[in-house]
Amino acid sequence: MSDQVFDDIQTDDSQARRNALLLACGQALGGAIATIIIATGGHVGALLADDRSLATLPVSAFILGTALSTLPANLAMRKLGRRGGYFLSSLIGLVAMLIAAYGVYIGNFHIFALGTFATGGYWAFVQSYRFAATDIASEKFKSKAISWVMMGGLASAVIGPQTIIFTQDIIPNHIFAATYLAGAGLIVLSMLIVTQVRIARPIIMKGASSGRPLAEIARSRRFVVAVFCGVVSYSVMTFIMTSSPLAIVGGGHSHAQAALGIQWHVVAMYLPSFFTGNLIDRYGKINIVIAGMLLLTGASIVGLSGETIGHFWTSLVLLGMGWNFGYIGATAMVTDCYRSDEMNKVQGLNDFLIFGLNAAASLSAGVIYFYYGWEMVATIVLPAIGLCLGLLIWISVRKRRMQRS
Repeated sequence: MSDQVFDDIQTDDSQARRNALLLACGQALGGAIATIIIATGGHVGALLADDRSLATLPVSAFILGTALSTLPANLAMRKLGRRGGYFLSSLIGLVAMLIAAYGVYIGNFHIFALGTFATGGYWAFVQSYRFAATDIASEKFKSKAISWVMMGGLASAVIGPQTIIFTQDIIPNHIFAATYLAGAGLIVLSMLIVTQVRIARPIIMKGASSGRPLAEIARSRRFVVAVFCGVVSYSVMTFIMTSSPLAIVGGGHSHAQAALGIQWHVVAMYLPSFFTGNLIDRYGKINIVIAGMLLLTGASIVGLSGETIGHFWTSLVLLGMGWNFGYIGATAMVTDCYRSDEMNKVQGLNDFLIFGLNAAASLSAGVIYFYYGWEMVATIVLPAIGLCLGLLIWISVRKRRMQRS
């Protein structure tokens, strides 16, 4: 008998498809929350903070909250199941967004940052949607299941920025306060959807093995490379995106243009998901991640080429596409690194590392932008991308040599 069994689930792809579609809807609404915080957090921070170099701290607090919550989130889902964990996360997110709205309303920077930090706890669960879609999926459907869930982010590219545009001035003299109240409503809607999924709930048998030690898995070459690719894809995207709204406004463009820039960026993040899974099946995970790194390089080069609104928007679009290929490809690489009884701890470690370094990227983005300018923001990411490309080419060549021998 297997060390781990699942209740109430038939392991066929018809159920996996239903789960993936529901999780895609949850991703659309949950992703809008992240878009709201990233697009407005720096502006609110600049208005409320005494030191403007700390303007992106609320965004960094959001990402740090995500990083610190990834391991507890996966532990909660191991104990409560996916549905129970998602219900709990919705309650956390609802309270957190209300705290953030209150901080904006009373003009308190620290309360606002506390609210965004706590919202990171909700976002940690949302990040697991892509893994949850693979729980009962066949090997053939796994990459597509991840892509399906990420497609939901395309809707968030519209929902988030449009929520900002239509709500930012609803409460007079308290810009964006109503936006965070609207975000709380989006979380409630998401909860009604994601708690309907039929996700594999693990029942741990007495004396069951929890798989290999995490340290052993973390030392494997393919895990290290997969996680590093995920870290670079997400951190480069976060680093440039977080400072982009500040650079757009600082370059003489409007807040609306900054919000639309983020909207096109998020569209580019998720639109390729319609075919990323098929591309992975055809060309392989490593080649798709390499393509993602090249697109991220293009985003940096365009960003260095000028500061017109066209340059900013083109850079953000390339940034989003590079993130999609790099992040989905790296996620698919991680799913090759664990067995079913190891998935929660490996997924948790992966997301902890990604969002822990993301928090550093987000916080440093504001500091580097205010002290060294946009050109430094666009330049400093290139060495990390180059290292990632080197590792991918190395393991690709090594794999081909092993196949020939």
